[in-house]
Amino acid sequence: MNQINLFIELTRLKKPIGYMLLFWPCLWGITLVYNFDSELNTYFKYLFLFFIGSVLMRSAGCIVNDIFDKKFDQKVKRTKNRPIASGKISKKLALFYVLVLCFFALLVLINFNLFTIILAIASMPLAFSYPLMKRFTYWPQLFLGITFNYGLILGWSSINSEIGLAPSILYFGAIFWTLGYDTIYGYQDIKDDEIIGIKSTSIKFKNNPKIFLIICYSIVILSLIFLGCIMKFNYLYFISLLIPFIHLFLYQIKTLDTKIPENCLKVFKGNNYFGFIIYLNILIGKILN
Repeated sequence: MNQINLFIELTRLKKPIGYMLLFWPCLWGITLVYNFDSELNTYFKYLFLFFIGSVLMRSAGCIVNDIFDKKFDQKVKRTKNRPIASGKISKKLALFYVLVLCFFALLVLINFNLFTIILAIASMPLAFSYPLMKRFTYWPQLFLGITFNYGLILGWSSINSEIGLAPSILYFGAIFWTLGYDTIYGYQDIKDDEIIGIKSTSIKFKNNPKIFLIICYSIVILSLIFLGCIMKFNYLYFISLLIPFIHLFLYQIKTLDTKIPENCLKVFKGNNYFGFIIYLNILIGKILN
């Protein structure tokens, strides 16, 4: 039972916000391309597969991150008690867990078409090299955005074996969504990160965080507007965009206090609701079109 609890702690399974933020873009991509005039069995089957895949890959990513960051985590108050940092789980055992999780993720992946399988495998080096970016650049959140929202492209390609303009536009906007929310997340550890030499957009824009967030979230909203135009959604879709606008600007940015870690975490977790809101927006655009 102790090993099971350590595994759950290692993979952050008790913190669903991580795999949900990975899953929402997958859901957006499938919903954007799916023909709802046909039967829904395939739609729900793919939703289930992408959800399981998101949990597996996020869990594997957490372990890889902790392996790379063991020495950094030991110096940060919030992370020093993580299983690898504290020595409760060895790196060898952690690598074994990664291989097992990736094996099960592969079993999920082979249910999709060949084009989607190739796209997913091509993204693996980027996914597992992300933890290293904070050592070399102030933009690790940008790499996270490229990686975390890749499921949007996979969701689209799983139904339509090609990459179109619509998912590319939404993917571009989603990258800036992640760039914003992970910058907010980074303010929890900014003092420790500056001491140990970790780079992030949280540090780079610490003097003007809200200006940076306004730029990021403006690009998100503009991409959603452009998406509606490309997909020729009706006026109800554009009216419903007021909800994500209010969430991003009047909740996240207005209520954010970067000097209070608890506030940063609360605002960051609010992005789970944002993911659901965008899903509903796309449904409105597709079904009521």
